[in-house]
Amino acid sequence: MMNEFLYLLLALLEGGLLGVFFFGGLWWTVRKLSSTKHVALLFLGSMILRTGIVVLGFYFIIGDNWQHLVAGLLGFVIARMFITRISRIANQSKPLLRKAGHES
Repeated sequence: MMNEFLYLLLALLEGGLLGVFFFGGLWWTVRKLSSTKHVALLFLGSMILRTGIVVLGFYFIIGDNWQHLVAGLLGFVIARMFITRISRIANQSKPLLRKAGHES
């Protein structure tokens, strides 16, 4: 029983890490789109890389147990909420820095 709980916890953590990678990579890509000459190449390449790694990651998390998939997906969704909150905070703080004359 305790062993299964640890496997579910590990699947939750792995799903969270995959979510941080996917949504953090998406955030990074969107921020870099304005400074590149090859917008389509950057966006498409990022999407293929992020999606491929996440699909492979979930393939290994699942194994032969659907409960591991559910735990991994829960971690993925939690990571999405985390990255969304961080990106909003970062975007809200930029106008404050510009008003103070400390644009970076």
